[in-house]
Amino acid sequence: MDRAWLFSLIPLCIGAGFLCAGVHGLRRLGALRRDGRTAVGRVVRHDTRRGDEGAAYHHPVVAWTTHDGRACTYPSAFGRSTILRGFGVGHSVTVLYDERNPRRFVIHGWDSKAFYVLFTVMGAVLTTGTTAVVVAVLVGV
Repeated sequence: MDRAWLFSLIPLCIGAGFLCAGVHGLRRLGALRRDGRTAVGRVVRHDTRRGDEGAAYHHPVVAWTTHDGRACTYPSAFGRSTILRGFGVGHSVTVLYDERNPRRFVIHGWDSKAFYVLFTVMGAVLTTGTTAVVVAVLVGV
């Protein structure tokens, strides 16, 4: 039997990785929406990071005070190539954070659920499509 079908394991692994990352992000967002606390914060600066191709991604750093009085200042995990209107330095934003670990937070209007949905859909398509091809090749269809 020809072993060329082994190369189809590459998109299967990529698809599984995308699927896991998307589902993890959606579960994290769901947990924050269910159990998180809201606070009003202020954008104090932007951390700019360069991607592999040299593109700049801006991550707003937000300062807020938790309900129990702890001061928090953390950068968003989600970066964008442009700074959206209303997210410049000095603007007030609403954050949704985990009381036990305030590093786990999202900025209302900045962090996007669509990103995780896209990863989940792409991962599901790659995983199921590649699995179907591998099964068809192994069965001899």
